[in-house]
Amino acid sequence: MTRLVISKTPKCYVGGAFIRSESGRTFPLHDARGDFVAHIPQCTRKDLRNAVEAAAKAGGGWAKRTPYNRGQILYRLAEMLEARSAELEGALAIGGARPTVARREITATIDRVVHFAGWADKFEQLLGNVNPVAGSYFNFTVSEPMGVVGVMAPDEAPLLALLTVILPAIVSGNTVVAIVSEKQPYPSIVLGELLATSDLPGGVVNLLTGFRKELVPTLATHAHIRAIAGAASAEDRQTIEQGAAESIKRVKLLAGEDKPDWFGGTGPIPSLYAIRDLVEFKTTWHPVGA
Repeated sequence: MTRLVISKTPKCYVGGAFIRSESGRTFPLHDARGDFVAHIPQCTRKDLRNAVEAAAKAGGGWAKRTPYNRGQILYRLAEMLEARSAELEGALAIGGARPTVARREITATIDRVVHFAGWADKFEQLLGNVNPVAGSYFNFTVSEPMGVVGVMAPDEAPLLALLTVILPAIVSGNTVVAIVSEKQPYPSIVLGELLATSDLPGGVVNLLTGFRKELVPTLATHAHIRAIAGAASAEDRQTIEQGAAESIKRVKLLAGEDKPDWFGGTGPIPSLYAIRDLVEFKTTWHPVGA
């Protein structure tokens, strides 16, 4: 008797758990040859709101972690990516990536995680400052995480780009709700499985699959999302900017027509500036001698 292979049922990673779409809807994923691969959860606005709640719940504990601890957790994630590189290569191959291209993307992804892990206990020394003032005061500025950050991942380099836009947010103590690549969602499914067994607390990173036309308007207007970063098409960018203006959130998006080089250096945005874009600054005035 021929044994049937048990195929994977893809699920999204939200709040440290694997979920199906709240509506039960899915959409078919086919590989580059047109063969059916799996049914991918089609997340709804309710799923996104649930993910924001999970991110907000995890935010306080993650922000209180020491920078050194956050760096060690990210470094452990890089180790896990290295150990499961063969599976990740297969996930990228579904989208048509040749083995050499897939291996290049995985290598770049691992290097990028290590790079941002190194920034965890260093960016504050560069972004914070002691300010000279004309008076008997001691004045200094420190950075603080914003809270929940919405992330838009492009279809190009679906694994590398996804982590490139997530890492600047979480290294500084934010939590993330990410809308992953619509055309190539499978690498994010494998990434979610890695995150679930890593040291990263549940809810710090939440990954949603689905259609942008359904998720982007809620991402743009949700009052508890304090910033939106990543890459977006011109249409999605307009929707986000309009919604963000109403809910007063920061927007740091690369336009789709910019065609960023995700493999170059530390990504399309220098790492320190990417971190700076997703923190707030608090200035303290203290009387001298008090």
